Formats: sequence, structure tokens, C-alpha cells
Amino acid sequence: MVAKRVPLIAGNWKMNLDHLQSIAFVQKLAWSLKDARFDYAGAEVAIFPPFTDLRSVQTLISADKLELKFGGQDLSAHDSGAYTGEISGAFLKALDCSYVIIGHSERRQYHHETDEELAAKVAAAIRHGVVPVLCVGETAEDLEQHGPSAVPVAQLRAGLAGVEAGADIVVAYEPVWAIGSGQAATPEQAEQVAAALRATLVELIGHEAADATRILYGGSVKAANIAGFMRQPNVDGALVGGASLDLAEFSSIAQFQKHVGT
Repeated sequence: MVAKRVPLIAGNWKMNLDHLQSIAFVQKLAWSLKDARFDYAGAEVAIFPPFTDLRSVQTLISADKLELKFGGQDLSAHDSGAYTGEISGAFLKALDCSYVIIGHSERRQYHHETDEELAAKVAAAIRHGVVPVLCVGETAEDLEQHGPSAVPVAQLRAGLAGVEAGADIVVAYEPVWAIGSGQAATPEQAEQVAAALRATLVELIGHEAADATRILYGGSVKAANIAGFMRQPNVDGALVGGASLDLAEFSSIAQFQKHVGT
């Protein structure tokens, strides 16, 4: 029996919006979705602000009883100690973060994070009860050299090394060649890789957990193309970058169900 996976639309703000701007954005997003009679039972909406915004976002969401979820953009593999500038998973959990992004392509590229380091971060997130959103993806060079899915599957295997069967995780497939390019993968390309990732999850965490695990697509996601991705059987949402900073656009992406049948 196929598990019913609640779609997840996740907005990665990257290094944008200070804590005051984040308050205004979250209020407007919540109002926009409320005005549209958005059904949170049919899709989950999460935002990933910079660390300095998290307390403000948490306070607002808690005080106004908003149904939006939120998470961190990274975390430390360490729980505490002399690690200047690092953020513990314990801190994220104390702020009610539901999720944390791990292994985003920008972290892999600019901070040279290795698969081994990312596996330790995944373990740290799970240890503290925060759901890791593990990002995997290939460059244009990888795609040409190894073909579709080879690199993302290898990254998934490495990132989940040591993770026990049944673990609660989210996987985000983000082809590096599509991020910020304005040229997204086709829905068929996304589905091909997502299917390979799910087959790998079966090996790593078991059939039941793999069937329940949400696989997101990320890379130049827009309101105009989200429906095509969401029609695919193994694509369960989107990790949205630049478009998540555009209130109207992100709100429209979250309401993908209005377009899937058209």
C-alpha cells in the first residue's frame, strides 16, 4: 500500500531578509494563504530563514498560532562546545524548528562540505528531533559524465550512512545546473531521479519509511512550472529558492493544487 505523503513546499531564503523583514513577510504570507482558504492538511508550507531571524519567526508563529512550519538552513555536527560560529541542533529544537537543510549545493561548493561531514550533520539533526532535509544533486559536468541520478544517488547513500531504518527524513533533489538559471529540469527528468532516489531509500531505510519519505525538487521552481512537478508520482514538493522571497509567487507555488488538474 502506498503511503499518503503530505506535500511540502519549502522556501529557502538563503542570506536574505533581516528579522524585521522576516516578521513582515511571514505575516503577509499567512494572510495571503488565509485569504486563499489554503488547506494546510493538503500541503505543508515551511520557510527557512537566516539564523538571526529564527527567534522572531518562532515568536510570531507561536503567538498568532500560524500553521506555517520553519527550519534552519544548516546545523553543526556537534552538540555543544568550542565551535565558534556553529549552531547546535539542540538550539534549533529549542526554537521549535521542524526542519533543517543539510548539504545544500552552496554549502557543498562554497564551504567544501564533504559527504562524511553531511552524514554527521544528518545524524545530529535526527539526534535532536529535527527532520533533516538532505539536498542532493549534480552539476552539468556530472550529468554529462555520469548520466542522470548517479551522483544524487551516491550522495544520498553517503549522507544517510549510519541512519537507522524508519528514520524521518526529507530528500531534496536539486540539479545544480538548474539552480538560479531560470531553466528548471523537466518534470520527467525530476521524476526519473526521484524514482531512483526512492529505490535507494528502500535499500537504506526500508520499504515503509522509503514510501513515507518526501522527495522534493529544487531548481528554478516557479508558480508557472510547479504543477508539472507535482503531477509526478515520486515528487512530493519543492525546495524553492529565489521565488520564495517573492510573496505572491511563493504563495501561488504553495497553492499548486489549484493548477495540478489543469
